[in-house]
Amino acid sequence: MKAAELKRTCLGLPGAREEFPFDEGTSVFKVAGKMFALSALRGTPLRVSLKCEPDLAVQLRQEYPAITAGYHLSKRHWNTVLLDGSVPGRLVREMIEDSYDLVVAKLPRREQEKLNWIALARE
Repeated sequence: MKAAELKRTCLGLPGAREEFPFDEGTSVFKVAGKMFALSALRGTPLRVSLKCEPDLAVQLRQEYPAITAGYHLSKRHWNTVLLDGSVPGRLVREMIEDSYDLVVAKLPRREQEKLNWIALARE
């Protein structure tokens, strides 16, 4: 996955926004003001940090050397993925969607409804 596809995937989720709270080079993707992805899109190598269910986070780290505990984030709830091609693009997209869903699931119901997430989550 390249930077443009990563950005497109993150921003393709309902209500997603890109912000730069840390510096101009670090994209923070948020929904309803809550972060679900973090990446220095111009970084080499390209990496993305994503929220993950704790047990799955450990499993993914064991299965893929390119997936490590979240860099400067909660090691229990975040993974950092090196996008070097060793993790299938399909899995990276699923991890982005899962990260988004974990964040949206914690939002108030009215925020979830604005995003049409409740209907989407049932599908």
